[in-house]
Amino acid sequence: MKDVDPITLATIWHSFQSTCREMRHVVERTAQSYLMAHLKDLSTGIWLPDGSTVAVPVGLPCQYMGNRFGIQAIMKKFENDIAPGDVFLVNDPYEGHNTHLPDWGFYRPIFCEEELMFFTMVRGHQMDTGGSYPGGYFPNAYDIHAEGLRIPPLKVVAAGQDRTDLLEFIWANVRWPEAVKIDNYSMMAALKFSDDRITDMVRQFGRDTVKAGIAQMIARSEKAVRGEIATIPDGTYSGESATDDDGTELDKPVWVRLDLTVKGDELILDFSRSDPQTKGFINNVYAATYATSVTAVLIHFSPALADFHNEGSMRPITVLAPEGLVVNAKYPATVGAAPVAVGTQILEAVMEAMGKAVPMRSMAAWGKHRGCYTFALDSRSGKPYVRTTFDYDGSVGAVWGHDGPTGPCVLPTMAQVTRGNVEEAEIRFPWRILKTEIIPDLMGAGKWRGGCGIDWRAINEGGAGRIATGSSDGDVMLGKGAGGGYSVPPSRTFIQRDGKSMRIKPHRLVELQTGDVYIKLSSGGGGVGDPRERPVEAVLKDVRNGVVSLGVAQGVYGVAINSDTMEVDLAQTAKLRAAPPVKECDIAIDEELLSARVL
Repeated sequence: MKDVDPITLATIWHSFQSTCREMRHVVERTAQSYLMAHLKDLSTGIWLPDGSTVAVPVGLPCQYMGNRFGIQAIMKKFENDIAPGDVFLVNDPYEGHNTHLPDWGFYRPIFCEEELMFFTMVRGHQMDTGGSYPGGYFPNAYDIHAEGLRIPPLKVVAAGQDRTDLLEFIWANVRWPEAVKIDNYSMMAALKFSDDRITDMVRQFGRDTVKAGIAQMIARSEKAVRGEIATIPDGTYSGESATDDDGTELDKPVWVRLDLTVKGDELILDFSRSDPQTKGFINNVYAATYATSVTAVLIHFSPALADFHNEGSMRPITVLAPEGLVVNAKYPATVGAAPVAVGTQILEAVMEAMGKAVPMRSMAAWGKHRGCYTFALDSRSGKPYVRTTFDYDGSVGAVWGHDGPTGPCVLPTMAQVTRGNVEEAEIRFPWRILKTEIIPDLMGAGKWRGGCGIDWRAINEGGAGRIATGSSDGDVMLGKGAGGGYSVPPSRTFIQRDGKSMRIKPHRLVELQTGDVYIKLSSGGGGVGDPRERPVEAVLKDVRNGVVSLGVAQGVYGVAINSDTMEVDLAQTAKLRAAPPVKECDIAIDEELLSARVL
């Protein structure tokens, strides 16, 4: 295949990238749901008909990095029945290789001069997908059917004509059908946009040139990633992480264990020592495990590659996850909380192993996702509503050379989802936000510290209902620091009612009453490097900014600061830093401190 000149190659490549970003923008501008339109819980991408990845510049890794399996499932089922203007819908983790049922993926085949050249996809988290409880996060579902409507690869638009009977059947089996319908058409409109953009680009440069450009970019990415792997010393590196429990068998951690082997310019991720699949709803299917673990590897490579990952980036990486484990569950296992439960554990296990392999690129764990689904009555309209958000998540873990930022939330999304704004949240839901502020010291200490913890609280001014904390984690099992940095501190959730505070654990279903104050104390990220090596000026700045307390500055970082003048006592600091360091377990944020903040 011919080489493409650099200018043409760059134009083709960035056309694919910008098309993906504009697809997402179309949905953000036209969808009605809080999750997609404001929090950006959606992903887009472009693939070849054989499932090879062309462009995946924006979105949640679990929603699209393993999408080759979804494309292959569509091709297998509709091999001789795919035409221009078709649209396919998939949400099933087993037959469609999706993540969990709330993530609906719409696919459009792109034809150029009667040749099927691409599939484009928009996948987004829906307000509801049927099932026992709104949203699909029911911790005690008997099997996946209780979590919602399973949609295998299904043609919902044929040659540009809606298959109204199928679409109406689907919408009739979800709560808020009109709202879901609007979001679905928003996603399909983004696909039509991608069709127009891509066919125009192919018409401009010609099929052969575009194909050659794609092949060239894939080859370049593969070469670059193999080059990165080849710099890692050969050997096997381990990592592990656990979720608090599975929501059914309570207070029993579920473990993901990894052996990462580097051999030359290839890398094998073997999850065979992970726990068996569980009764609860935290299980991952293979496609989601593949997507998440490959992403966790790629983020450790040169940032210069970040905009160029494609099928070539994945070829040197093999993911082994035997069927029947929590990382490759068999039907009919429930999977509702998988992206933020076991999905997080997969990321953390890979990050730990990669940190051992390439210490100068170590990354600490982030604060865990602290989400919940609220389903209750909006007293303003008299209608039921469902609310989920990332507003009360913690923050980012440190990386070698940099503190973790405060604000970006939840590791499995790679900060692609955002927090909503207070005004929008109060307009949409009958909750009045009382507080969103940082919590001093609620992050992992280190030479580079984690982002800050978050204190979020609001009062329910609507009717009674229920809260499912199924997508939360991090009360017990804590993400690790790296290179001597401290771990992610524990998080806590409380409901205040009639002057009393009740602690609420993750993966539970709890009653909600009018007037309840919901409190999320969400930890920040872990630290990287020995805290005693943190520059004194950085510790002083943190104290002056209210991020680190005087006690932690002295006891953990070994920096003595005068409380009256807010200046460093250099002589005392030298003595503190010459003494044996304080063990992490001796300064961990404890239950008493967290509970005191509620009052």
